[in-house]
Amino acid sequence: PDEVFYTCAWSYDLKTSAPLLAAAGYRGVIRVIDVEQNEAVGNYIGHGQAINELKFHPHKLQLLLSGSKDHAIRLWNIQSHVCIAILGGVEGHRDEVLSIDFNMRGDRIVSSGMDHSLKLWCLNTPEFHHKIELSNTFSQEKSTLPFPTVTKHFPDFSTRDIHRNYVDCVQWFGNFVLSKSCENAIVCWKPGRLHQSFEQVKPGDSSCTIIAEFEYDECEIWFVRFGFNPWQKVIALGNQQGKVYVWELDPSDPEGAHMTTLHNPRSLATVRQIAFSRDASVLVYVCDDATVWRWNRR
Repeated sequence: PDEVFYTCAWSYDLKTSAPLLAAAGYRGVIRVIDVEQNEAVGNYIGHGQAINELKFHPHKLQLLLSGSKDHAIRLWNIQSHVCIAILGGVEGHRDEVLSIDFNMRGDRIVSSGMDHSLKLWCLNTPEFHHKIELSNTFSQEKSTLPFPTVTKHFPDFSTRDIHRNYVDCVQWFGNFVLSKSCENAIVCWKPGRLHQSFEQVKPGDSSCTIIAEFEYDECEIWFVRFGFNPWQKVIALGNQQGKVYVWELDPSDPEGAHMTTLHNPRSLATVRQIAFSRDASVLVYVCDDATVWRWNRR
């Protein structure tokens, strides 16, 4: 009864195909719920404070990522109920982790937080491959030792040059990153120089290239999330007046995005979060006045 949920994410059971809902928030406990049976199938304790965001792996749907007020990111296997990795520490976030995302291949993570920083973490190393494979077969009942969780103290890239305030939402766009703060703009950027691959960026190099900025009005508060559909290349973000801005991107020219504004006269509260259907034909958002709005694309 004293729980306040901040985030949720959908997956499904690999054995039964039953839909699973992961939810977490104020108490720092991740709860995984079988919605067909209406029962909890997993409770994961590890974070020391509130959890701000959850994301499932795009292909290995038993892998769940969590970002917390305790400055750390954790990778879990909800099939074997173990914590695979902790990302944070020496060169990790210095304040709350507000947003996290897997890239489409699932081998990189981007994170952002109250420390104004954006960090990239690579999972395509032999150590991570081994730990993920081990987590799929690990049994706490049969093992006399706990799962050997790996701790990664050093991100593979870090910058504070994009935003000057809390970075409350971040998502991948191919090899680019989309991120926002309280500055009335979503920024599309990449690590290193424009034509450098990520592998060519030298360790310790925090330089980055801004590709495009998507500007909007009256959204200077934090914990307002944009929605992004990577298949249809559409971004949407709401503001404090109940309006929603929608950008249709051209991958060959991100600066040439077409913007549309959605507004219903009865929608006057801050739009906190937005989601698209996979084909981007449906857009849903939630507001501070507890209303949920749906728009259908014609």
